Amino acid sequence: MNAKTVYAVLFACASFALFNHAANAAEQGVKQDAKNAGHAIGNGARDVGHATAHVARTIGHGAKEAGHGIGHGAKEVGHGVAHGTREGWDATKHAVKHVFGKDD
Repeated sequence: MNAKTVYAVLFACASFALFNHAANAAEQGVKQDAKNAGHAIGNGARDVGHATAHVARTIGHGAKEAGHGIGHGAKEVGHGVAHGTREGWDATKHAVKHVFGKDD
């Protein structure tokens, strides 16, 4: 082997070593960028999930309050009907006794 061949082989090896080092550095940069992007996407998805849960809780609580309001209103109406029915029954009973001469 002459000196010219040795220098060519050494130059080729040095070039491959430098290229390999640069490729590894670029690969690490791409991996880190992908990792950072994955974390950012995960954080964004978590934030969206929390916001969705908050909205769902707010709607659920509003529906619960509306249901309670409707339920209490229906309860009051039921009591009113019951009292009205009882008063109507008492008035009818009193009228029948009055007609047939059996006053209280």
